[in-house]
Amino acid sequence: MLSMIRVHFPSDIPIVGCELSPYVLLRRSDKTITTEDVPETAPIDGHFLRYKWYRIQSDRKVAVCSVHPTVLATLQCLGCVKAKLPIAKSYHCSPKCFSNAWQHHRALHDRAANAVNENGAEEEELFGRLNSSGPGFINSGLPPLASSANLTNGSAPLYPAAVTQRNGGEMWFEVGHSKTYTPAADDIGNVLKLECVIIDAETKLPIGHPYIITTSRVIPAPTPTPRHLIPVTGVDVMGHLDSDGRLSSAGTFTVLSYNILADMYATSESYSYCPSWALSWPYRRQNLLREVVGYHADIVCLQEVQSDHFEEYFAPELDKHGYQALYKRKTTEVSHTLDGCATFFRRDRFLHVKKYEVEFNKAAHSLTEAVVPSVQKKNALNRLVKDNVALIAVLEAKFVNQCPDNPGKRQLFCVANTHINVHQDLKDVKLWQVQTLLKGLEKIAASADIPMMVCGDFNAAPGSAPHAFLAMGKVDPMHPDLSVDPFGILRPHAKLLHQLPLVSAYSSFARGIGPALDQHRRRMDPSTNEPLFTYCTRDFIGTHDYIFYTADSLSVESLLELLDEDSLRKDTALPSPEWLDLVASIFSEEKQTMAVVFFPPQVSPLCCPPLSSSLYYATFVL
Repeated sequence: MLSMIRVHFPSDIPIVGCELSPYVLLRRSDKTITTEDVPETAPIDGHFLRYKWYRIQSDRKVAVCSVHPTVLATLQCLGCVKAKLPIAKSYHCSPKCFSNAWQHHRALHDRAANAVNENGAEEEELFGRLNSSGPGFINSGLPPLASSANLTNGSAPLYPAAVTQRNGGEMWFEVGHSKTYTPAADDIGNVLKLECVIIDAETKLPIGHPYIITTSRVIPAPTPTPRHLIPVTGVDVMGHLDSDGRLSSAGTFTVLSYNILADMYATSESYSYCPSWALSWPYRRQNLLREVVGYHADIVCLQEVQSDHFEEYFAPELDKHGYQALYKRKTTEVSHTLDGCATFFRRDRFLHVKKYEVEFNKAAHSLTEAVVPSVQKKNALNRLVKDNVALIAVLEAKFVNQCPDNPGKRQLFCVANTHINVHQDLKDVKLWQVQTLLKGLEKIAASADIPMMVCGDFNAAPGSAPHAFLAMGKVDPMHPDLSVDPFGILRPHAKLLHQLPLVSAYSSFARGIGPALDQHRRRMDPSTNEPLFTYCTRDFIGTHDYIFYTADSLSVESLLELLDEDSLRKDTALPSPEWLDLVASIFSEEKQTMAVVFFPPQVSPLCCPPLSSSLYYATFVL
């Protein structure tokens, strides 16, 4: 006979718009254990599972903190009310919370007078709206009839919500009957209850008592704070954006690069300071998708994409938005690694010409065979084999006007997407991986006159040997990183050269003029012209993420504003449920314009996904 062993939620704090799915552990009659669902259409041993979801509503009025949404609010910002900002953003749990958040909270007031909410109805749909019922509170009582008349939740249509039980000032509304439930705005501030029971397939009667679990109060997902573009060339790129967020010129295209932090790395052990609900994959995936799609990029490069998430989520979801997908999973000689690099491009904008896969492990075996003495081969391979990969896509633009002098010429673009090894003590391995990637790109450049973009998480600080090699085309023989080379894989140092005219995106701030740029230059490392940080945790603040472009065909036009360390709240560490973007950029060039938006590694942004590493958004004009 089928029996339930355990039912629980991965996180008991539900968030509006994030699918809530219980973990159900079952034992079959043959004593085997399964976690697969047992619907009525596919019973096991003559039994199936039936689910019922309830919203437990109270007449008591409650409000939740906009910064710490799992904590009840104790005060409200009246400035938000006067500015007609979403009421949810006005609540804080303590005077200290309000004081710490004031620098960024004040920006909401400043922008409210000049900008319409960029998300419009979409924000209310995804994050919910808190209805005010007196100063500082929301009403968690009966929802408006219109909002509960025709509910849909996931793929299962729901019947009208009905009060099934009342206990004093508490009422239970049945809101769903499938295994999963996606909280809506009406659920904010209320507890959800799930009843799971085994049903006899013949009699349709329950077997035994239902398994009942409840959640904490439903919280609204944080909402993103808009950022401003800072022109580098004096051209206001935003003025050229159409209603879809893309540059309106016929010869433009956009590129976005983002390390999304694979779910298997987003653990409470690694990020103990981040709430478990903000690390949960259902929360992060919907926000990641929302942010990626929201940029309307023509080319999207993602790092740390789990293979199952690529196949089951990102590829099908982005396909709905017109993207074709390419993927390269990491090799698995060192561990059972399940993540990799994914590149997406709009089918209506580009044709796929060729895909190159760079497996650094394969290159490591070739290198050790060629240059490492036999007695050292095993140790050399142990050091070099780290499973990292790169994905290179050659695309043809569909939107480029034919040149009168050469009407048959195709406009090709090369986009490299990589994630370099993370271990900071393997300086020789990092540099060798970057060198291997650039050798491959040089071969492509030699075969065609083609603009190139090199995107990714390089796990290398400004001024390090990998950064110098990318930005300068060479490494000083006296560079201290070269002293770490136990197997001589970098010798002779004279071979550490490449001919690609690569330039780092943020160096454009150093070359521009104007008061706004002077302010942002103070937020950069003057010796390397890179941001002071793209990665911020409790243990480390620094820059590891870049976008490089070929300066003979591309140049920077505008970049998103940089933040300095003083701009962060004193208790901020990423991942955090309170932060979205920190820095970003946009680019352009003489013939082609490249716009880049660059955000540092966050696992749980202020209203978006828990992410990791930079996000770049680049616009090119031909």
